[in-house]
Formats: sequence, structure tokens, C-alpha cells
Amino acid sequence: MEITAVLMESFAGANTVVRGNCTFGMFSNYPENVDDALRQRAGARFLVDGPKTREDYIDILYLLMGKNHNIPVGDHQVYAAQEIKKAVAESFASHSRPHEDGLIRVFEKVDKQIGRLDTIAKLGAYLKGIQEADPRFTGRAIKNITDAVKVRAMDIELPDEWMEQPDLFLFKDYDTKMAMLKGMMQPITVEMLIQEINRYADSEFRYADKSDEVAIEGAVRDMQRMEEAKRRYLEGRDG
Repeated sequence: MEITAVLMESFAGANTVVRGNCTFGMFSNYPENVDDALRQRAGARFLVDGPKTREDYIDILYLLMGKNHNIPVGDHQVYAAQEIKKAVAESFASHSRPHEDGLIRVFEKVDKQIGRLDTIAKLGAYLKGIQEADPRFTGRAIKNITDAVKVRAMDIELPDEWMEQPDLFLFKDYDTKMAMLKGMMQPITVEMLIQEINRYADSEFRYADKSDEVAIEGAVRDMQRMEEAKRRYLEGRDG
């Protein structure tokens, strides 16, 4: 609790010093055990998972085998499936619909009630539906989602020429620079917003479901141990 208090104060407390061009990361094998309020201060959540597809398993085998062998690769383009741009695009697209069972139920219920999510009002109704299913889904979650959408809109590649020739960008006036950058921005779309809502909410539902499942498994093990202890006790007493 003391550690959490320090982190909360540093990351999003009354005395937090906000510095530009600064970010922080939290990594855990057990994110469901992290304090809810602290976890909600993590704006972008990324599930770092193991291999899932056939291509993933081939790539990881190729990587870990190293170079000291003569086994042919075969019919496979090594690491093609791991290309960052492609993987990120596929990840975003996959969140057009929820992944977790609890969120899927909310999504389908809202879709049945109000139809396609294509306005701010309908998206707000979806957010309220999520909050009703998970009370931890608060205003901070909405801020994290909208921040993530804005970051995606500004995820642009600056031309190498701008770095090599300062006159092309660096030495221009502020308004001109802003106009140049705005011209490269991606438009914020309904699809983008839905993806970020689902991406964030999926993680919360995943933490809640996993936490509940771990608690249930622990309770079942305790009951089984107690039953076995009782059986042995009775056998010993009878003997």
C-alpha cells in the first residue's frame, strides 16, 4: 500500500509534476492483482502474449534455434507475420468487436437496443453499459480511451528529408509547422473510437475474470485439501 501510494502521487496525484516528452510503463505477470486505481492510470494497455498462430510457432522456433544448424526453413517467410506495422494494424482491427465474454454480452445488448454505434450519443450509451457491468469503468477510463484515440491520430511518420534539411520544417514558423503536421494527421473515426473502447474495456474484463477465476480455483483447492484431511483424520482415528 505504501508503494502504491507513492506511485499514485507521482503518476496522477495532486502534486504530480507534468513534464513533456515523458512516459512511464508498468509491467506485471499478474496485472489483475495491481490496485485498480493504479492500473487505471495506465493509458495504453498491451497484452504481451506468447505464440498463437502457426506462423508464430515457426518464427519462435526459428529464432530460438539460432544459426548453428543446417535445417531448412521450408515453406515460410520468416518474421513476415511479426512486422510491427502489420501486427499493430491487425490488433486494432481485431478490436472492432470485443474479445472478452463479459464485454461481448454488453456489446450485443447495446447493439440490439440502439443499433450500430455511429454517434457520440450511442457510444456514450455503450460506455454506460460497460460501467453497469463493471463499476470500475469510471471517467478515468474514458480519458484514457480518448487520449489513445488522439495518439493514434497523431501517429505519423515524419519524412527523413525534414531531419536532413532543417529548412523543410524545423526553421519554419509555428503556424506553418502546425499546418504541415495537421495535414499528415489521420482523421478520427467512429471505428477508431470503438476499437479503443473495446481494447481498454477488454483488458478490464480480462483482469476481473482472471481474478475471479484464480479466487475460485484457490477456494476449490482449499475445499479439496480439507476433504482429504478429514478423510485421513477419520481413517487414522478408526485405525
